[in-house]
Amino acid sequence: MTAQPLRLLLVDDQPLLLQGFSMILSTEPDVRVVGQAENGQQAVDAIPELRPDVVLMDVQMPVLDGIEATRRIVTEHPEVKVVILTTFDRDDYLFDALQAGASGFLLKNADADDLVDAVRAAAEGHALLAPEVTMRVISRMASAGASPSPTETPTTDALPQLTEREREVLRMMARGLSNAEIAAEAFVSEATVKTHVSNVLAKLGVRDRVQAVVAAYESGLVRPESA
Repeated sequence: MTAQPLRLLLVDDQPLLLQGFSMILSTEPDVRVVGQAENGQQAVDAIPELRPDVVLMDVQMPVLDGIEATRRIVTEHPEVKVVILTTFDRDDYLFDALQAGASGFLLKNADADDLVDAVRAAAEGHALLAPEVTMRVISRMASAGASPSPTETPTTDALPQLTEREREVLRMMARGLSNAEIAAEAFVSEATVKTHVSNVLAKLGVRDRVQAVVAAYESGLVRPESA
C-alpha cells in the first residue's frame, strides 16, 4: 500500500514567503500542503481541522508569536511536529523554540532541498539541528547552571533505564550523526539503529532526537567536549 503523503501546515505573516514555501514543498510527491496561516493563533486554531503532521512555523508574527504557538500546539497536539523557520539566527529564538517543544530550527535562507529534507526528517522524529547548533544549546544550558560541570566524568548510573548499546547510540546522536552514520560507526544495520533510537526516545519520554540529546547532557552522559 502506498504511504500517505505527510500533511504540512505553513505559518508566516508574509504572504509572498507562504506562497514560495508552498510552491517548493507542493512539488514533492510525498508532501501535501494542507493549509496556510498568517499568525500563530490561526495556526493553533487550524490544527484540529487540518490535522497536519508537521508545522513550518515563523517566529515573529502578530497576534501570537511562533514560540508561544509552538508551545500550545505541542501541549494540545503532541503528535504534531513543529519546525521553526526564521530569518534570525538568534540563540534566544533557538533555545526558546526547543524549550517550547519544537522539533527543529531552520533559517529561511536554507536551500530548498534542505527545507524539504527538514520537513521529512521532522515527520520521522529526527533532529533538525546541525552539530554546531546542538552545541550552542548545550553551552547555554551549561552557562545557566542547568547541567553538570563539563569536566565531570559521567557515571555508569547516567540514564540507567538505557542499555549500554542505547547509551552508545545516544552519544552518537549527540554528535549529530544520522542513522546511516551511526550504523556505519557501530557496525550494525540502519534498521537496528532506528530501533535503538526509538527505544531511547521512548525510555527518556521525549518527542525527538533534539530533546534526547538535551536529556543526555543534563544527566551527565554527554559532555560538551565529547558531543
